[in-house]
Amino acid sequence: MTVEVALSVMAGARVEYLLLCDGDDQCTGSITLAELAVHRGGSTYTDQIRLRDVLADHLPRSVR
Repeated sequence: MTVEVALSVMAGARVEYLLLCDGDDQCTGSITLAELAVHRGGSTYTDQIRLRDVLADHLPRSVR
């Protein structure tokens, strides 16, 4: 899912965060509207950036 789609889903559902799940429906994390807004406002932002790319920025180097 792209950041743009996530923002649209969040606006439509009127929620402040999304729970993120893997292919086995196990929760792998969450992301807030505020976190997405920071990325959207960044100079390197494009409408093709995916949530997994945003989350990779938050993970410790040992987990990546």
